[in-house]
Amino acid sequence: QAQLVESGGGLVQVGGSLRLSCSASGRPFSYNVVGWFRQAPGRAREFVAAINLRGGNTYYGDSVKGRFTISSDNANNTGYLQMNSLKPKETAVYFCALSPTPYTRPEEYRVWGQGTQVTVSS
Repeated sequence: QAQLVESGGGLVQVGGSLRLSCSASGRPFSYNVVGWFRQAPGRAREFVAAINLRGGNTYYGDSVKGRFTISSDNANNTGYLQMNSLKPKETAVYFCALSPTPYTRPEEYRVWGQGTQVTVSS
């Protein structure tokens, strides 16, 4: 069974940057896609980005295009989310997850990490 652990969250000022990491163990390569989602208090879980580990294709939510970059280091079973020009409304818990295909709906993802808090202060 694959397991995921996120890290890299924290407090950043508006316009700042953070790099999140997602470390996988177990059998992560039974899945093809790593996705990132975020969830603010009282709100639904929102798709942020996904990457196909086989071909490298990337997918982004409309609100983060041009500012966030998803990547992976397959040799080390680690995924990354580089976040630039952060906004206060992007304060949320950020999760990584595994899926067989690059869905944008959270219910299609099978394995989830525990999440890492990102707080953007104004």
